Amino acid sequence: MHIEQDIKLGFKDVMIRPKRSTLKSRSQVSLERNFTFLNSTATWTGVPIMAANMDAVGTFEMALTLAQHQLFTAIHKHYTAAQWRTFLNTAPKDITDYIAISTGTGKEDAKKLKTVFKSHPELKFICIDVANGYSEHFVEFLQQTRKAYPNKVIIAGNVVTGEMVEQLLLSGADIVKVGIGPGSVCTTRIKTGVGYPQLSAIIECADAAHGIGGQIISDGGCTTPGDIAKAFGAGADFVMLGGMLSGHTESGGELIIKNGEQYKQFYGMSSATAMDKYAGGVAEYRASEGKTVEVPYKGDVKETILDILGGLRSTCTYVGAARLKELTKRTTFIRVAEQENQVYNG
Repeated sequence: MHIEQDIKLGFKDVMIRPKRSTLKSRSQVSLERNFTFLNSTATWTGVPIMAANMDAVGTFEMALTLAQHQLFTAIHKHYTAAQWRTFLNTAPKDITDYIAISTGTGKEDAKKLKTVFKSHPELKFICIDVANGYSEHFVEFLQQTRKAYPNKVIIAGNVVTGEMVEQLLLSGADIVKVGIGPGSVCTTRIKTGVGYPQLSAIIECADAAHGIGGQIISDGGCTTPGDIAKAFGAGADFVMLGGMLSGHTESGGELIIKNGEQYKQFYGMSSATAMDKYAGGVAEYRASEGKTVEVPYKGDVKETILDILGGLRSTCTYVGAARLKELTKRTTFIRVAEQENQVYNG
């Protein structure tokens, strides 16, 4: 047993200190980033905000809308090969720049991946997604996937420590997903006691990844545009969103009407709801590690996207960053005991 004495921080523990700026308007800020990836050597240009590969968020409909703003979607892994074929045959050709096909690490997962790529070799991104990225089996599957698809961009996770980020990058990943337990419908920290405060995880994992030329995604924990700005300020290359993109027209989840009000169901992918849907229930050897909630219906996701992008541009003007890439270099975090005046928050 060992205790680390250093304090680890989440988004709520800090704010970004403003700095003198020469920018006259938010319109002068560019949120586009250009990346060349470590192992595939592929390049990408876009706004590095992602919809999570949850079936209530990472839908084909979400991808079509986000791509119009150069945002990315990790499509959830429960679409069939036939559904992929139908979608790609009708979607704009450039959609492949802004989507990833998600997969687990089982034999059937690998088989479906092969089937989809055989029909649509133009797909560029693979997201290998498991809750625990520390297993030897996961690393072996990553290595096999890199060998099978040498030119594809591979996203792999989730982990929260620098040494494992390095392991995944050296095993074939281009981008590593960082986050265990911070999501709004994740109960891993409660059920298992395992996790890592997200801001500190980003800082430490980004340092490890950038040292060898890789990238990271901050996955989970953002509840406001300000949290997204903090994630980028801490060194995240991409920020992945679940709850913030739930409840929209383009989101998955059942539409529910209660007392004349509309809601959409939103749940973690390790919840009883998800396992009932895809695995016939929660296996006896494990526990549910996710919540199921009803999110007030928010309408089309476009308005939420514009709000997020507007907030991020505003952050950049407060610290004098003309480009999103500059934000981390111009970020100074200050420790705080409170974030906002909540007198009118009900």
